[in-house]
Amino acid sequence: MHATTSGNAKPANEPLAGFTVGVTAARRADELGALLQRRGATVLHAPALRIVPLADDSELLTATKELLGHAPDIVIATTAIGFRGWIEAADGWGLGEALLGCLRGVELLARGPKVKGAVRAAGLTEEWSPSSESMAEVLDRLLGQGVAGRRVALQLHGEPLPGFVEALRAGGAEVVVVPVYRWLPPEDLAPVDRLLDATVARSVDALTFTSAPAVASLLARADERGMRDELLAALGHDVLAACVGSVTALPLQSLGVDTVQPERFRIGPLVQLLCRELPSRARVLPVAGHRVEIRGHAVLVDDELRSLPPAGMALLRALARRPGWVVARAELLRALPGAGRDEHAVETAMARLRTALGAPKLIHTVVKRGYRLAVDPAAGSKYAG
Repeated sequence: MHATTSGNAKPANEPLAGFTVGVTAARRADELGALLQRRGATVLHAPALRIVPLADDSELLTATKELLGHAPDIVIATTAIGFRGWIEAADGWGLGEALLGCLRGVELLARGPKVKGAVRAAGLTEEWSPSSESMAEVLDRLLGQGVAGRRVALQLHGEPLPGFVEALRAGGAEVVVVPVYRWLPPEDLAPVDRLLDATVARSVDALTFTSAPAVASLLARADERGMRDELLAALGHDVLAACVGSVTALPLQSLGVDTVQPERFRIGPLVQLLCRELPSRARVLPVAGHRVEIRGHAVLVDDELRSLPPAGMALLRALARRPGWVVARAELLRALPGAGRDEHAVETAMARLRTALGAPKLIHTVVKRGYRLAVDPAAGSKYAG
């Protein structure tokens, strides 16, 4: 999974150094990946879906003509890319000016600042935008004002919002949905399969999700491969599920998977959250007078980052599960990836691990028994208990 097999140390100035993060986004994946890499992470990108514009789709054309024929009272713009796509599609049909004229005469609500930017770029002005960037706040405002007898147009982006639509209709509104994009499984499933394999193998430390359909698509592919339970087990214990917001997190939470999400539902705060969460989950041990922090595919030794080969990381994790205690060669052999029955493989991997750590005395050899981490005596009772 990683090409990071050198033991050369470098200062760990970045909070995500030594961690691997999976990115499932199709849209703005480059931006998210660049932010993660800038903070030291190794990024594994596998778009879990693809966005198909519906410029030629009869549903979008029908909804647009319906609104031009019978103007709505309220229009809700939910995403910048979706709103722009709608205007561009209408232009392609020769209906662009008519649509803009229609939108100038309605109460136009924009879900967040990026949507406001798209609205204003089209020469329009939004009447209101929620500070939380939440559709729940939009719904609260509309129901608080009363929607009985009002005609509401809702610009969708890839996924329906059934609870939102049902609540408006229950309040007496007539709702017209405007489906601008459709989200489909990726054409090339190989990257998704690699990400699933890496997640189940715990070769990634976190998976990021920026939309609920991406979650659903990844789960569907895991179902097809018969590994849904393994995926959920990994996300439930060892791999952090980081979602851009509460709506994105719902499909995982409904399956009992704990997730984390930033207070502001944006990519930047999501990366900042990972910068706090992943280091806080790392194992820190006082060993032979050194501070040793075990990260995803690397180790901090006194704040110097040392990348380890997979075999060395497997051995170190096995020793760290019982710090200060002797771990038998046979047990260490079982921990080695793809190891056979020759315990000599443990000795070879251990020699490379010590070299990579740059501090050979971190691991003691116990003759005829095995190896142990040389946990500092003052901390020994804490870990031995």
